[in-house]
Amino acid sequence: MVILHQISDFIHPAVKSSAPPSYYYNGQLPRTALSEKVARGLMRHLEQDARYSQEGKMYGILIVELPSGDIRVIKAFSGLLNGESFVPGWAPPIPGRTEVAFDEAQVLSKLDTIKQELITLQQMPERQEYEKLSLHFADKIQQLNTRHQQRKQQRQQRRLQLSNINEEELLEESRRDGIEKKLLKRQRDEVLHPLKQIIESANNRITELKHQRKEISRQLQAKMHAVYSLTNFLGMSQSLQQLMPQAPTGTGDCCAPKLLHYAATHNLKPLAMAEFWWGESLPNGDKIQGEFYGACSERCQPIMGFLLSGLHTPELMASIYEDEYIIAINKPSGLLSVPGRYRNTQDSVLSRLRNTLTDGIKLIPVHRLDQDTSGILLIARNLDIYRQLAVQFQQRQVHKVYEAVLSCNINSDTGIIELPLWGNPQNRPYQEVNWEHGKKCTTHYKVMHKSNYTRIEFIPLTGRPHQLRVHAADKQGLGTPILGDRLYGSNNSSDTLHLHARELHFTHPILGKLSLQTKAPF
Repeated sequence: MVILHQISDFIHPAVKSSAPPSYYYNGQLPRTALSEKVARGLMRHLEQDARYSQEGKMYGILIVELPSGDIRVIKAFSGLLNGESFVPGWAPPIPGRTEVAFDEAQVLSKLDTIKQELITLQQMPERQEYEKLSLHFADKIQQLNTRHQQRKQQRQQRRLQLSNINEEELLEESRRDGIEKKLLKRQRDEVLHPLKQIIESANNRITELKHQRKEISRQLQAKMHAVYSLTNFLGMSQSLQQLMPQAPTGTGDCCAPKLLHYAATHNLKPLAMAEFWWGESLPNGDKIQGEFYGACSERCQPIMGFLLSGLHTPELMASIYEDEYIIAINKPSGLLSVPGRYRNTQDSVLSRLRNTLTDGIKLIPVHRLDQDTSGILLIARNLDIYRQLAVQFQQRQVHKVYEAVLSCNINSDTGIIELPLWGNPQNRPYQEVNWEHGKKCTTHYKVMHKSNYTRIEFIPLTGRPHQLRVHAADKQGLGTPILGDRLYGSNNSSDTLHLHARELHFTHPILGKLSLQTKAPF
C-alpha cells in the first residue's frame, strides 16, 4: 500500500512559488504555497469520485523529506471514509483504534438503533395530528371571540340607546357567551389531552435516548483515548487520555494527528502541511468546500505542541533544574514563554511542557522572557509555590544577570542606567523612554569584553518589558542597540537577538537559596 506519494501525483513538478507561508501550525509547521497547490491537486482527485462528496469532512496533505533527501506527500482524512478507517493510499489511523474496533462496531450499531428510534419518535403521526387540531381549535376560539366581542358591543349600544333596557337580560346573554367559550375549550382539551400525553411520553423517551447516546459515546471515547497513542519528533509517546483528560469526541481522528504521527514514526521530516474541507458545506458557513483551515481549537490545537515537539532541533528547550516544586528551562531565542492570543502563536515553553508532562496543566510561569530573548525561565508546579516565588519577583528579591552583545563599542565600562519606560498603546509592543508617563527602571551594567562588538553584563533591578533592550539602544542610555535587535535600531545582519538570561538567584520556597546559571549561546 503506497502512502508516500510523489508531488507529481498532485501537481506538475515545474510549479514553483516563493510566496510566504499563509499559516503556521503552532508557530512551527507552515502552510506554504506549494502545500496549498498540492492540496488543490488532491481536491481535483476528490472531485472526480462522487464517494468523496457524500459527506463533508476535513482532508489534509503533509509534505515530508525522507532521510535520503527525497520529497514525498502523505494524505489523510478525518474520521472514517465511507465507514472505513484504513483506506489504501491514505495515512492510517492513530494506533489503538484496532484495539477498540469491536467495541466501536457494537457502539455504532447501538447508536444507529437509537437514531432510528429517535426519528420515529420525532416523526410520529400524533405530533402532526396534535398540531393540526391545535390550529383548528385556535381558529374556532378566535372566531368565537370575534362573535362575542361583536355581541358585547351591541349590548353596549343598546344600553346607550334604550332607557328602559332589561339589564338582567343583557347579563344573561353575557353568561351564555362565557359558557359557550368554556364548552369549546373543554372540547379542545378533551381532544388534545390524550395526544399531548402521548407526545410528552415520547419526548421523555427522546431525552432518555439522547442521554443514552451521549453516555455510550462517552464510554467509547474514553476507551479510545486510553489506547490511542501519539508519538512526536522527540520519540516520546503519550496516550490521548494523558494529553487531554477531557478530550472531546473525535480527538485524534483529525488529519493533522494522523499525518504528524505517521511522519514521526517513520523518520520523515515535515516541511509543510495544508488542511481543507471537502464535501457538503456546513449550513452555518463554518466549513466551506475547497477552503483551507488551520488546526481546530477544540481537538487539534491542544495536542499540536506535543505532536510538533522535536520538529526543529535548534528550538528544543533544555531543563537546567527540576524538582517536584519548580522547573527551570533554558529557553531558546524565538520561542514564546507562554502561548499568544492567536492560533499561530500557540507554540511556547508552557504549551510544550503542558503537552509533555503529566502535571502540565498545573504549571504556572513565574515570570516572562521576550520571545527573542534566550535563557532561564522559572516555572512553578503548583499555585502555592507560584505565589511564594511571585512575591520574591515583585519585591525585587530575585537577582538576575543577563549577558548581551552590543552592535557597537561603548565608551564606559560600568555604570547605572535609570530611564523610565512607557508602553505606547498605539505602538505595541514598542517601549519608549518617557519622563512623564514612564515607570521607573534601573539597570546596572559592566563591560565583559570589547572587539568589533561589546560583550556586556546587565543586572536589572526592575523588570519592565524590553527594559534592557531600550536602556541599551536609547541615546540617553548606552546609545547602542543589542546585536540583532531590529525593533530598537540594530542594523546588523544578525537574525538573532544577542540577549541571554544567564543567571537567576532566588530562595526556593522549600529548599532555600538556589542559584541557576547557563552559558550564553552566542
